Amino acid sequence: MLSAGERPQPPQAPAIVDSTASKARIMPDLANGTNGTNGVTSTTPSKPAKQQHIWVVTGPAGCGKSTVGNVLRKELGIPFLEGDDYHPAANKEKMGEGIPLTDEDRWDWLISLRQAAIDVLSPSKANNFHPPDGVVVACSALKQKYRDVMRVAAYGSPSVHIHFIYLKLKEDVLMERVAHRESHYMKSGMVHSQLAVLEEPKDEWDAITINVEGTMEEVQQNVIHAVTDKLAEYK
Repeated sequence: MLSAGERPQPPQAPAIVDSTASKARIMPDLANGTNGTNGVTSTTPSKPAKQQHIWVVTGPAGCGKSTVGNVLRKELGIPFLEGDDYHPAANKEKMGEGIPLTDEDRWDWLISLRQAAIDVLSPSKANNFHPPDGVVVACSALKQKYRDVMRVAAYGSPSVHIHFIYLKLKEDVLMERVAHRESHYMKSGMVHSQLAVLEEPKDEWDAITINVEGTMEEVQQNVIHAVTDKLAEYK
């Protein structure tokens, strides 16, 4: 059986057993003519649902997730969520002490970050009930099953599309970058543990790999071009 990252994008999201999946519904599906209340059909033609995109910038520590995320924030004019901000204090403490996080450590973090992305795209008083066209999320998402957790954000909402931008960089460069960080809980030794569990998103239909070994200007242009090309597919 193919995993969520290997199968073509389904025209309608499959049902999954997840105690948090009920939160992933962003808005009623207006495209089918229902108003979201007991399946009552409206006689007023509805406008096509606005397309929204979740851009998850992934990769190990030091690859430039925050930098690229902020580039996309400015380029697309949409909010940016820094994944590190959603780690509980216990996770930050473990990483600061050089203790690798386990799968169990990451589940609540991933779910919290996923819900934050959903909240940004949902109509609310905070956005005057006019949510943005998308949101950028910085999240290491080292394993495919972590990316599968984030993919739930688009389930049940045909107008919401999720994309992963994997930033690929050599280990020695990652180590050097992290070593020069100041006042950051992630230490250079943690890069080894992250690379040990890294599952690059190969053959995942919603993932884009960007080699980030060039200059910052080259990397930014490559990312912007890749995102622009992807957005053109939805016009």
